[in-house]
Amino acid sequence: MGSEAKTVCVTGASGFIGSWLIMRLLERDYTVRATVRDPDNIKKVKHLLELPKAKTNLTLWKADLSVEGSFDEAIKGCAGVFHVATPMDFESSDPENEVIKPTINGVLDIMKACAKAGTVRRIVFTSSAGTVDVEEHKKTFYDESCWSDLDFVQSKKMTGWMYFVSKTLAEKAAWKFAEENNIDFITIIPTLVVGPFIMPSMPPSLITALSLLTGNESHYGIIKQGNYVHLDDLCIAHIFLFELPKAEGRYICSSHDASIYDIAKLLRENYPEYNVPAKFKDIDENLMRVVFSSKKLLDSGFEFRYTLEDMFVGAVETCRAKELLPSVDNKAVEKLPTEGVVPLSEELSVPI
Repeated sequence: MGSEAKTVCVTGASGFIGSWLIMRLLERDYTVRATVRDPDNIKKVKHLLELPKAKTNLTLWKADLSVEGSFDEAIKGCAGVFHVATPMDFESSDPENEVIKPTINGVLDIMKACAKAGTVRRIVFTSSAGTVDVEEHKKTFYDESCWSDLDFVQSKKMTGWMYFVSKTLAEKAAWKFAEENNIDFITIIPTLVVGPFIMPSMPPSLITALSLLTGNESHYGIIKQGNYVHLDDLCIAHIFLFELPKAEGRYICSSHDASIYDIAKLLRENYPEYNVPAKFKDIDENLMRVVFSSKKLLDSGFEFRYTLEDMFVGAVETCRAKELLPSVDNKAVEKLPTEGVVPLSEELSVPI
């Protein structure tokens, strides 16, 4: 590949997935144009600027999903685009205008920028398991042909409902645009993403994954019958599919399934000081296994490298090192604080 063929744009660059993906792209000698809402906010971009090869292979570009045309310059001349960014705010008082519309309009604006550039050979869109399995009657098996029931989501309005709606409508709108404009477009559908990270604040997906440590019970329903993928496996899968000539369509990226009881056991064994409960009211201990099939991805030649324990230990140790979770020494913790610990309005992707 020449230098132009290895120039790519990553949206949502400062976030959980975006920053790790950039690190892996730089390692592979890609030239990366990273879009963030405020390149001058050193606190939010410092971890990108400090990455190996950042001085020679990374540039920051100002872009915002809510501002039409703001991605045009960053995408112009790129061979590929990794669209990771998504508005994220579970606490939004106006989800239609603050989460749903910006997500849909943002992906379409990026697609238009790619069509205008004329150099982009493939767009890789980070979708979400929330586009696949949110429905009244859970199945035991999901693959790329499945879509969430938005009528059910809108009526139930469960934790994260606006995220499920926004990601589903955005992906469907992107597929329609890609087909009408003959754009090479693929989507990666991660389940809950867990693992070590380089961003400075708590990744929103870890608010859910580590809810047993913080006592954030509103997220227990999401991990009741959970499916998981390691952050590094997910980012390597992004690059793998970008580089795979025959890649097409949707790809589920999920390596493990586990119930809330499995996760509780894992955390109790590794972190007994956090006093993770062994029983959960109104949650059956013999839950059916729900499978998110990564067969299509694995059949393409991809291999997962990490265990469930790797994911959670990596996440907890990083959170403790960054003082995002209290470091507890031989003392039981009844309930850790959740208020003021985790920002929920970052422009991040939260695959759940």
